[in-house]
Amino acid sequence: MTRKERTALACQELEKLYPDVQCSLTYSKPYELMFAARLAAQCTDARVNIVTRTLFKKYPSLQAFADADLAELEQDVKPCGFYHTKAKSLKEMASQLINDFGGEVPDTMEQLLSLSGIGRKTANLMLGDVFGKPAVVTDTHCIRITGRLGLTDNKEPAKVEKDLIKLLPPDISNKFCHQTVEFGRDICRARSPKCGECPLSYFCRYFGKNNK
Repeated sequence: MTRKERTALACQELEKLYPDVQCSLTYSKPYELMFAARLAAQCTDARVNIVTRTLFKKYPSLQAFADADLAELEQDVKPCGFYHTKAKSLKEMASQLINDFGGEVPDTMEQLLSLSGIGRKTANLMLGDVFGKPAVVTDTHCIRITGRLGLTDNKEPAKVEKDLIKLLPPDISNKFCHQTVEFGRDICRARSPKCGECPLSYFCRYFGKNNK
């Protein structure tokens, strides 16, 4: 079975399981998704959503974030971990968006990567979810699952992204990545995956290796 064939089967099965999947981060404005994604580094989406529920009310605009007292902002985002760095990023991003992009989130990879604390994963999330462009968000679930299914031999996010771009139809690439997140939480867990419930186990390298 070729990687293209494996990819097509994975897309079909994940679409059956999660036809209406959406990003699990809660937001109402484009920049809020970017800020939430920054807070989500090394933190669960569930915890981030708890923090941002209050955070986005306290700082209702980019200007409010830009003008925020850094020490106070640090305490506001402390439950997300790495709060010194994350608070600094939010404050700097707000200023950059105001001063460099007229208060709007840019829609190109190059411009997004120019923002404080933004890497390719978050940039792709913004391109896919906000702007509807083809994008591959290589989070830990996506990397683990596509590796187990034999869609990539790489584990480095940028290399996995490059591999998947060649395999995934552009119009569903972003949705596929969101589906792998849900699938990774529900079934294909890092530890004790529920292989008996997995519709993809018949061509999964992990299942084959452990069930000879």
